[in-house]
Amino acid sequence: MSVLKLENVEYSYDNGKTKVLENINYEFEKGKVYAVVGKSGAGKTTLLSLLSGLTVPTKGKILFEQKDVSKIDRYRYRSRFVGVVFQSYNLLPHLTAMENVVLSMDVSGKKIGNKKAKAMELLHKVDLSDDLAKRRILKLSGGEQQRVAIARALSYDADIILADEPTGNLDISTQDEIINIFKKLAEKENKCVIIVSHSPEVAKNVDEIYKLAPYKNEGKIS
Repeated sequence: MSVLKLENVEYSYDNGKTKVLENINYEFEKGKVYAVVGKSGAGKTTLLSLLSGLTVPTKGKILFEQKDVSKIDRYRYRSRFVGVVFQSYNLLPHLTAMENVVLSMDVSGKKIGNKKAKAMELLHKVDLSDDLAKRRILKLSGGEQQRVAIARALSYDADIILADEPTGNLDISTQDEIINIFKKLAEKENKCVIIVSHSPEVAKNVDEIYKLAPYKNEGKIS
């Protein structure tokens, strides 16, 4: 059964004059890694914004566990059920890796016992040592920061992980390591992982690929 489902989703702005997405129908399941690919302007970032609940469709529905996202508490949806990993990491540089993860737990409002112990567990899960976990973000490499960002997205046990160009700033070797982390999350922890990426290498390593074409080409799924 799908955890996220798009039903005839459209999105436009400028009072409907500029259409970005039209008639998008797709389902995302737990236990799989998906890639959303397409040329610049195809609507990948818009789709990610819709899936995360930051934006609502102009037409159509996005269903989370059979419930219309536009009709539920979207703050609760974003802070508890969806974890987002950004290309630019979006970590607080003056905090340590562990403190960034703990802060995410605080923001979620979810009851979590020993937050520091849980944060360390998550950082170990993404292959960061105790020493690295205690370092400030600016003392970490790009690959290490991305691992922290993934741990943060997992901090409140979200069912869905949305990743926006998560390997765009990384070398090939580190890119492979990050993709393997996403695959383990899907396979071993039954997460639904959705990656927006321009990288053909990323697309090769996922379970399903969702191709978006610019609206002028009708934006159909292929």
